[in-house]
Amino acid sequence: MDVKGQFVTNMCSVFVVILLLVSQVSGLGEIIWAVNCGGDAHTDANGIRFQRDVLTTGIASDYGRSLMIQRAVPQDQILYQTERYHTATFGYDVPVKGDGEYVLVLKFSEVWFTSPNQKVFDIQLNGEHTVIDGLDIFAKVGRGTAHDEFIPFTIRGGELRVGGEKSLLDSGKLTIEFVKGESDNPKINALYLMKGSMEEAPQLPPLPGLDRRNGNVEEEDEDEEGEEIDAPARKTRRPSGPKVADPYASDDTGSMMLPVFMAVGLFVPLLFCLCKL
Repeated sequence: MDVKGQFVTNMCSVFVVILLLVSQVSGLGEIIWAVNCGGDAHTDANGIRFQRDVLTTGIASDYGRSLMIQRAVPQDQILYQTERYHTATFGYDVPVKGDGEYVLVLKFSEVWFTSPNQKVFDIQLNGEHTVIDGLDIFAKVGRGTAHDEFIPFTIRGGELRVGGEKSLLDSGKLTIEFVKGESDNPKINALYLMKGSMEEAPQLPPLPGLDRRNGNVEEEDEDEEGEEIDAPARKTRRPSGPKVADPYASDDTGSMMLPVFMAVGLFVPLLFCLCKL
């Protein structure tokens, strides 16, 4: 093979790799159902279409509009600014679509309380499985900050399998309940059900000081040697929220298109070389 032919072969290989990267960036599972709780219809930065909330149980609130929500791009602020809460246990009936792997994504932000242990509640699936025990949004990320909970589960032959437990799934619908506890009222800002794997569910950017293994922002006064943590680490955990500008305030959708531009840029000289043959 001559030099020109080798070059064309190499360029084709690079182009295929870039196309694979593009498919990974834009990969999204099948969205079965999505609702902007307490708010109007909205299409987010990932193309997920959230329907208007028509639930009559509980109270719809847009108090969060008074805050800029950290971690959420401007286009998706509204998903974390509106909410539905109730003075008792409440929930949604979500349609499912046959056997397979699913991921339930629950979106939260604390827009009222300024300290932990003020709003704590559980979340149950199918009336039997407590998939989140003692959710304290402020303890997770602070005030005015987006927080997503991911709940993977499987459906096989009319049976729900989640967290090592099983139960029968009736009528092709999954019940999601926000369970009233002793500390204030349960709530939800938005949610969607996706058929697919965890790798196909869009993730929020990490926050400074966030323990990415469990999503908790924890106060640690001493390390293993008994030394106090430094002042900058404490500063990111103030109850009133970070005082610096939101690093995620700008829309990052442009960065997702970078592989596409790279692919086009490489494909043009490839066409030129092919024309020379």
